Amino acid sequence: MLRTQIIVGLCVLLALVAGVSAQERQRTTDEIARLIDLASPGSTVVIPAGTYEGNLRIEKAIVLDGKGLVIIDGLGKGSVVEIVVGNVTLRGMTIRNSGSTVDQEPAGVRAFDGPVIIENNRFEDVYFGIDLRPAADSIIRNNVVIGKDLKIGRRGDGIRLWWSHNTIVEDNTIDAARDMVFWYSEDLTVARNVVTNSRYGLHFMYSHNTTIQGNQLTANSVGIYLMYSNNIDLVGNSIINNRGTSGYGIGLKDCDAITVENNTLLANRVGMYIDNSPSSVDSFGIIKGNKIAFNEIGMLSTPITHDNVITNNSFIENEEQVTVHGRGQLMLNEFSADGIGNFWSNYSGFDQDNDGIGDFPHEPRSLFRTLLARQPNLRIFLHSPAQQAIELTARAFPELSPKPMFIDHSPLTRPPELNLLATSQQSSRAPMVAFSAGLLFISVIGGWLIAHQPRLPVLTNSDLAQSVFI
Repeated sequence: MLRTQIIVGLCVLLALVAGVSAQERQRTTDEIARLIDLASPGSTVVIPAGTYEGNLRIEKAIVLDGKGLVIIDGLGKGSVVEIVVGNVTLRGMTIRNSGSTVDQEPAGVRAFDGPVIIENNRFEDVYFGIDLRPAADSIIRNNVVIGKDLKIGRRGDGIRLWWSHNTIVEDNTIDAARDMVFWYSEDLTVARNVVTNSRYGLHFMYSHNTTIQGNQLTANSVGIYLMYSNNIDLVGNSIINNRGTSGYGIGLKDCDAITVENNTLLANRVGMYIDNSPSSVDSFGIIKGNKIAFNEIGMLSTPITHDNVITNNSFIENEEQVTVHGRGQLMLNEFSADGIGNFWSNYSGFDQDNDGIGDFPHEPRSLFRTLLARQPNLRIFLHSPAQQAIELTARAFPELSPKPMFIDHSPLTRPPELNLLATSQQSSRAPMVAFSAGLLFISVIGGWLIAHQPRLPVLTNSDLAQSVFI
C-alpha cells in the first residue's frame, strides 16, 4: 500500500513539473506586451524571469528591465524587438534567434525613434544586433552581440547607426558580425568597445565630429576605416592582427582634421592606410605618439597625401616601414615637429651627444622598395639574396639610387613611451601576469628536476689511471 502511494505521489509530482515546464515553454511576448499596456508612460516594468517566445513591439516610452533573468526568443522570424517611440530603455535581457532574410535585415533590436537606451543585454544568433535608424541622442552600452554562423559577407552588422546624431556607443563586445557601422551620424562617442572576428571593426561614413577612444579591435579584416568624415579623434585604440584582403589597422579616405594619437597597431597587414587625407587644401592631420610595429607595412599612403604632421611615433620592425601606393613620394608631409621626429628601428645614424635625436636625418632610399611599389609581385623576393643584390647595385652605382621617399629631420634614437588608456593597460595586465606566472612555474619545476637528477660519480686520479690501463 505504501509503495503504491509513493509511486502515485511521484507520478503526480512529475506531472506537475512537466506542466510547469510546458507552461514556461509556452510563454510568449504577448505577456510582456500586456505588462507594457498596463504601465504608465515613463515607468519601469520588471519582467518576470523566464523565456518568452515571439516578437515584441514597443510603442510606449518605458523602462523594460529583465534583471538578467529574461530571454526573448524570436524563433528565427523577423526582428526580435522593435522600438517605434523615443525614451525607451531596454536592459538586462538575452535577446536571441532573429530571422536572417537579407531583404528585411532583421535585428535583435531595431529602434525607429530616439532617444533610446540599450544596455546590459546579450544578443545571440542575431542577424543584425542593434540597429538605430534613426534614433538620435541614444546610448548603447555594455551589450554583448554574437552574430549568426554565416560567411562574413552574408552576416549583418553587430551595431549599426543611421542618422543617429549625438549617440554614445561604449563598452560593447561584438563577435562574429559583419561590421560595426556608423552612417551619416555626427557628434558620436565610440569608446571601449571590443570587436573580434568580424569584417570592419569600426566603419564610419559621413560621421563628423566623432571621438573614437580606447577600443580593442582584433582578428578582423579591417580595424577602423573612416570615409568622408571630418574632425575625428582616434585616441588610445588597440588594433591588432587585422589581416583581411586589405588588412588595414586604420584606414583614412578623404577625411579632414583627423587626429590619430597614442594608438597601438600591431601585426596587421597594413598598420595605417592614408588615401587623400586630408582632402582639403586648408586642412591638416596629426599622427602622433602611435606604436606601429610588426606589420607587413607600417604606413601606406597614396602619393597625393599631404599636410600630415607625423611625429613621436614608433615604427618598429615592420617589413616596410613607410611606402607609397604606386609611384611617388611623401614630401608634402612633415615627419617631425618642434625638433621631434619618429623612432625608426632601421635607422642607421648615430646620437653622439646622447640627446635622443639622431645626428643625421632619416632618409629611406631603397631601389628594391621602389621597384616593389611598381610591381607588387616582387614581394616574393623580399628578404632574399635578390633584394640584397639590387640594393648592393644601387649603392655601387649612385645614379641608380632613388630619391628618398620622405625625410625625418629629427629621428628619435629611443622609442617614445606610449601613453595607453587605463582600460587598455588593465585588459593587457592579466595575460602578462599569467604568462609570467607560467614562466616562473616552469623555472621552478626545471630547477627541481635538475636538483634531483642522479649525479655522476666523482672519479679520483687512481680511478682514472686504472681505467686507462684496463
